[in-house]
Amino acid sequence: MKTMKTTMRSVILSGTGVFLSCLPLASCNRGGAKSAAPAQDSAAVAVAVVEVKAEVAHLRSVEQIGEYTGTISPYSKNMIASQSSMRIDKILVEVGDYVATGQLLVQMEPTSYLQAKLQAENLKVDYERAKALFATGGVSKQQLDQLKTQLDVSEESLANLNKNTRLLSPINGVVTQRMFDNGDMTGGQPILQVQQLRPVKILINVQEEFFSLVNTRMTADIKVDIYAGTKFTGQVNLVYPTIDNMTHTFTTEIAYANGDLKMRPGMFARVVLNFGSISRVVLPDKAVIKQPGTDERFVYVLNADNTVSHRTVKLGQRLGNAYEILSGVEDGEKVVTAGISRLINGSAVREVAGLPDGK
Repeated sequence: MKTMKTTMRSVILSGTGVFLSCLPLASCNRGGAKSAAPAQDSAAVAVAVVEVKAEVAHLRSVEQIGEYTGTISPYSKNMIASQSSMRIDKILVEVGDYVATGQLLVQMEPTSYLQAKLQAENLKVDYERAKALFATGGVSKQQLDQLKTQLDVSEESLANLNKNTRLLSPINGVVTQRMFDNGDMTGGQPILQVQQLRPVKILINVQEEFFSLVNTRMTADIKVDIYAGTKFTGQVNLVYPTIDNMTHTFTTEIAYANGDLKMRPGMFARVVLNFGSISRVVLPDKAVIKQPGTDERFVYVLNADNTVSHRTVKLGQRLGNAYEILSGVEDGEKVVTAGISRLINGSAVREVAGLPDGK
């Protein structure tokens, strides 16, 4: 009996020893499995290569066309007013009337003018009488000079009153506003407005990069919405000499002869200027991606080590299925045109010529 107990204890201890000896092994196996998995994932990331298609950016002669918007304005605009506070005797024109330079538009009450005219005529008589007396020694040279000065001042005052009593048109144009009626006291305020409509002008703001290219020999195409399909030809009439430091643009005046009077002040117009051709980098439009939530555009440039770099670009004109590139990509660099959706900055890539677009 004693022998059997001893034997059973030995078996139990022996089994326990086998069980305990297995614990470290199991522990080691579990630990080994945990450490091996990340190593496999890292290797998988390291060898992930994205298949892409790329095209070479190249220089091309690009016609520099600028389109600008503006409002048609009269070539000149004049307010017809008397400097003196007078009563209006008669307004001789109405809104819409065409007038010529020097045409009488408004006759003011002539009382002050007639008084000044009479005074000037009397002074002239006195002066002529004094001249005759001076020849015989009847008056001194000083007295004669004083009379001449008075006559000159009187005649100058009369001429000024004449201008302010008979209001003439300073330009060929059309009456566009009438602010008073016959018999009103003006208090020196404008009575009429006259605008010159042949020619008209349009002021536009042009980017500073074209400042050296704009001159008064340039022609301009003008489009007006109400004359759809019709193109009018104007000319650069004036280039303002300074650049706006906020918008980095300069003002340019475009003149149009307007012989047929189709263009009227207040109309909306589009002006197209051709600045000539410049050599620019051109890219396929499918290579350019819009940055979500911004106005920025970017491309992926293929590097010599078969990785890609995220590059912001500044776009110029759209040229069919391509873009003019103002900055961001140099001539001869390769840009990705397919496989873009799977890329990030620094992605490893393999160039595949036959890769379908949009993949």
